[in-house]
Amino acid sequence: MKTKYLDKRGWRRLLRSNYKEKIIHHEGEEILVGLLDIHKVRSPLTVPILDKKVRVCDNHYKWLQIMPKNGNYSLTVMYDDRGQVLQYYFDINIEHILELGNARRTDIYLDVLVLPDGRYELVDERDIKRALKRGHITEAEHDYAYVVANQLMQDIEVDFDCFKRFAEHCKRTIDHLNEKQ
Repeated sequence: MKTKYLDKRGWRRLLRSNYKEKIIHHEGEEILVGLLDIHKVRSPLTVPILDKKVRVCDNHYKWLQIMPKNGNYSLTVMYDDRGQVLQYYFDINIEHILELGNARRTDIYLDVLVLPDGRYELVDERDIKRALKRGHITEAEHDYAYVVANQLMQDIEVDFDCFKRFAEHCKRTIDHLNEKQ
């Protein structure tokens, strides 16, 4: 498992970026919302999602990072240079630290990727199986990751628009913060 910082510090692909974050309250839950404004990258990043190849990182793209305090996932919504949503990326996490300026999460390999039309897929299963085999995670942690991922996929199946509305609310909130500064 890796500790990952929401501001993407140390990510060599980024040559120039700006990051803002805020802790908000939404429907009774504390949530850290961050916006990574990617100005310049070393090289674009294109990933396969279902039957498509999607460029998710390039100059002038934005990544909205959402980390609910009591959730066991974090969500990154990736936008192109025109502000169009490219994908919703759910990381399954063991823990979150909602500390402004130092927000981080402990990632447990498994991820759920969702296209804007609601089609989704579970990814990085090889990584979690390899981690289990090498003793980097326990059987209980492995099972936990699958329980969380399966619940997320079920929630996406039932009402993906709920996640979209939640992300839009978080984006408006962080954009409002940027307008003030």
